Amino acid sequence: MANPVTGPVYIKGVEPGDTLVVQVERLDLDAQGATYWRPGHKPLGDSLKWSDLSVPTLVIGRIEDGEVLMEEAATWEDGKVKRHALGLRVRESPFIGTIAVAPEREVETSGLGQGSWGGNMDVRDICPGTRVLLPCYHKGALLYVGDVHACQGDTEFYGTAMEVRSAVTLHCDVIKQRRLPFVRLEKNSSIVSLACARPLEEAVWRASIQLMEWLVRDYGCSQRQAYLLLGVNPDFRVNVYQMAPIGKLQYTVGAELFKDCLPVGTIAG
Repeated sequence: MANPVTGPVYIKGVEPGDTLVVQVERLDLDAQGATYWRPGHKPLGDSLKWSDLSVPTLVIGRIEDGEVLMEEAATWEDGKVKRHALGLRVRESPFIGTIAVAPEREVETSGLGQGSWGGNMDVRDICPGTRVLLPCYHKGALLYVGDVHACQGDTEFYGTAMEVRSAVTLHCDVIKQRRLPFVRLEKNSSIVSLACARPLEEAVWRASIQLMEWLVRDYGCSQRQAYLLLGVNPDFRVNVYQMAPIGKLQYTVGAELFKDCLPVGTIAG
């Protein structure tokens, strides 16, 4: 099964039209993860110039002391397994790749299903310490979680991160009678408005305009203030979390603004 998730989890007290607030408390990872690519795996899996990437390849990552160690790649060539030294290590940065409530309509799969309810968004900021705000469409919210990654670069460049098993600890609250336009994140030092769309610029515009709406509605900004905070503020960020070239998967963008940029005296609603 591609992109399996655990659920549904029924959250008592949640009704359609509410917002579910999920606090990510802990991610306890397995001792190893894995990533892979295969022939035709975009963007470079069918390239003559990058021919080393045109064979089935598996990389095991050992997770220890806050790092992911990738010592070798195993490839399948000419009917046999070949091993290639890598000697790479990267920082462990675990997050939940797929988090969603039951959508308002049926979706194709948990891998391709994305929308205002959440889904397979691969947002590296959905990590311990982050609050995830999800608009709800059904009684009990019906929460699904899965697809934990030990680490991933922005865009999930070739469509597979360092996939890993994990025990996940969450805490859920509800904001009654508040329907959001899309998933939002509250980090310790910033707020992030998410959007999923193709082409990429459409996702950027949606996330940014929804961030402006958030600033006006909850932080007391005027429309002019919100526009300026995005247009000329060097601490406004657009994060391209996922741009994996996989079927009909949409691109996930986060428009992020640091809280210390907000005008003096604004208070979250």
